Amino acid sequence: MLRWIVVGFALLLSVPAAAQRLPGTVLPEHYTLAFTPDLEQETFRGRESVRVTVTEPTTTVTLHAAEIEFGEVTITAGGRTQKARVTVDPSKETATFTVPERLAEGPATIDVTYTGVLNDKLRGFYISKANGRKYAVTQLEATDARRAFPSFDEPIYKATYDISLTIDAGDTAISNGRQLTDTPGPEPGKHTLTFERTPKMSSYLVAMVVGDFVCRSGNADGTPLRVCSTPDKRDLTAFALEAASVEVKFFNNYFGIKYPFKKLDLIGVPDFSAGAMENVGAITFRDRLLLLDPSDSSITTRARVASVISHEIAHQWFGDLVTMRWWDDIWLNEGFATWMQNKPLASWHPEWHVERKDTLDTIGALGLDSLESTRPIRFKVETPDEINEVFDAIAYQKTAAVLRMVESYVGPESFRRGVVSYLKKFSYGNAAGNDFWTEVARVTGKPVDRIMRSFVDQIGAPVITVRNKCTGPTKQASLTVDRFVESSKAAARQPQTWVVPVCFNNGTSGPRCELIDRRETTLTQNGCGPTFANADSRGYYLSDYSAADIRALAKDTSSLKPIEWMSLLGDEWRMVRSGRHDIDVYLDVASALSRNDAPEIVEMLEERLGEIDGTIASPDERPRFEAWVRARFGPALSALGLPGDPKEPDDRQHLRANLLAIVGLIGNDAAVQRRTRELAEQYIANPRSLPGTLASTVLHVAAVRGDRALYDQYVAQLTKTSGTPELHYRFFNALPWFSDQALAKRTLEYAMSPAVRSQDSAQLIGGLLASPATSDVAWEFTRTQWPALLKKLDIFQGVPAVVESLGGLCSATRAAEIKQFFAKSPEPAVSRTLQVSLERIDSCVALRARQSKPFSAWLNAAGTN
Repeated sequence: MLRWIVVGFALLLSVPAAAQRLPGTVLPEHYTLAFTPDLEQETFRGRESVRVTVTEPTTTVTLHAAEIEFGEVTITAGGRTQKARVTVDPSKETATFTVPERLAEGPATIDVTYTGVLNDKLRGFYISKANGRKYAVTQLEATDARRAFPSFDEPIYKATYDISLTIDAGDTAISNGRQLTDTPGPEPGKHTLTFERTPKMSSYLVAMVVGDFVCRSGNADGTPLRVCSTPDKRDLTAFALEAASVEVKFFNNYFGIKYPFKKLDLIGVPDFSAGAMENVGAITFRDRLLLLDPSDSSITTRARVASVISHEIAHQWFGDLVTMRWWDDIWLNEGFATWMQNKPLASWHPEWHVERKDTLDTIGALGLDSLESTRPIRFKVETPDEINEVFDAIAYQKTAAVLRMVESYVGPESFRRGVVSYLKKFSYGNAAGNDFWTEVARVTGKPVDRIMRSFVDQIGAPVITVRNKCTGPTKQASLTVDRFVESSKAAARQPQTWVVPVCFNNGTSGPRCELIDRRETTLTQNGCGPTFANADSRGYYLSDYSAADIRALAKDTSSLKPIEWMSLLGDEWRMVRSGRHDIDVYLDVASALSRNDAPEIVEMLEERLGEIDGTIASPDERPRFEAWVRARFGPALSALGLPGDPKEPDDRQHLRANLLAIVGLIGNDAAVQRRTRELAEQYIANPRSLPGTLASTVLHVAAVRGDRALYDQYVAQLTKTSGTPELHYRFFNALPWFSDQALAKRTLEYAMSPAVRSQDSAQLIGGLLASPATSDVAWEFTRTQWPALLKKLDIFQGVPAVVESLGGLCSATRAAEIKQFFAKSPEPAVSRTLQVSLERIDSCVALRARQSKPFSAWLNAAGTN
């Protein structure tokens, strides 16, 4: 039986060599890893012993290795040790060990000595710098364990690990397991830390950090917790520790599976390409996403930090305990953690209204899924570049939205039981998407498999066209389901059919839910009012209503919940972009909601009105549109006042900040801009003079018309605030808001300087690309400095972020230049991102052409001067 299982496993893994996958004929069982990093020289020495099972006789063993120099390699099997010849294939990032005599089926041990580089690319085992010193950090997802140690670097090859680190006497180290020993030597000025054996896990989840880290300790249901940072930031660790304790306890209760590992460390590191990484028992974070001062933080930052921590802790079950077999099912990790991340927060801080954040995430995913260049959730990938590009809104936000829809359809408790059954069945192993939905369908007795399959394997998102016809006291709702594509030039395609749970908001009678599995459906409903076809905004689809129904809903803004208005606004904007509706309907709804007190609704209006102002309104029309914005939203801002009472609730401050952005930026209100300049200078003198939730917006609005003197004050604050991440990034993120061309060039030069971490440069460049006032100078800089950008930015998030920002250039000329540029300078790591950006540009150009006349007509009818 054991041999049959092993052979079957090997056959499952067998793939063509061109796919850059391992042959699956040698399976790892256990790694013993010893590292000696040299921080000064930015190198490390490694010793490795891997127990493996050979599934068929062979003279070669192939595993992954990159940027590694091999010393001696031996393979021991059947009581005999053979020295191996090493052949490296840099293109496939593999090393093949060849021995003179054939290895028989059964156990063997591979022993390797090697050296590696602590690189500056934020991947593998890399160097990080802060406080005048160096640190060593790992980031191994998705395919970079091979840069730290020769490994079977695919998620299905789970094994256990014994890890030790020999480091400088004044430093400490953190790894996946609990620290077992700390002994001097073996070299002068060194000490060696050994860590407890890990459970079975994939290679990308190995973690090591080395430096002068300090920690704050706690526990949750008996699990030791620590939040660790560099010494200068230890005072900012308390909030994260509280959040982690709340979240671990919540997940323990929700899953009915106690946290599956023996300890949990959360470590804020100075340089980090991803936002955070769910390494087993040792989660690493960008320090700004872990550390904060609660007394001066914004509601947005507190909620974001708590949510990121929750996301990574949820991964300890989704991703670490149960891991996808291959990266085409990355959604089983990322989508599930995204779906779970706000559940603890909803009970811990209900005033944060995290359900609205979920709705914003769904709207964002639908925006990407409305493009021709989107992809299905489950998407075939093979190369490291292809794998890195599927860490996107489809894997995260779309998957989470589909899970929320299915959860709502089957019922939260029933769905929870199905999820728990899946986790228990595949604990410490690997699973595929089919495993999940088959198990949940079995437990719930609902067609979860049919629903999930239609959304996971099928590209795009459905749009449900709703048309009502009243007959006496009842109405007939005719529903038509098609794929929604924003472009009017959409290519011909085969009809698509989804299995969609659609829930209708029927006022006081409660939602009525129907499972729609065909293109056309007619339903009879009581009452003759307008139908809202996405109750509680739980559906992952767009809704297309008649203009009359939308205007009827807008007559009574209390008829829908805030999250439902958010969903309607998101859908209606997509109808505008696609040309299904003219822009006047959207603007009428925006006008009706201008006094709404949900900050997230006002935030959505700010983004859309800004887009209208920047891309649809002509230069001659812009002053009239700005006057309309001031007239509609100015009174609400005046009623709240600036800066308001610092003791006011967070949601009121959040609303004030969003209204300030609308009136000060889009409305171009000179008086408000002057006031924000005063407030910004007061804030520079005294950071306690503004509530944290308002401060960033004040700095942004002041910057738009800001001069060199103000810019210099912002830059001066960057050094002064380096010890407090949130305060530092308030000024840092305000730099791209300066619209003066000379100041924009200074920001671009600053972004490429050693003073800016490589993980942060893309924020500045992307911000300048996104602004119509500075996009030209930023694009010129990007294309002339492209080689330097590739050298400076990390390939996982930095370079893709810049290419993604190009999608904000609303110009056919720019699109042609971008195509020509990347034809001459192709970059495989961003090929899909580039397609998306080019389609976004085309869509924006079409939006302007399509809606210019309807916008002019609406503006005239609105009676603006």
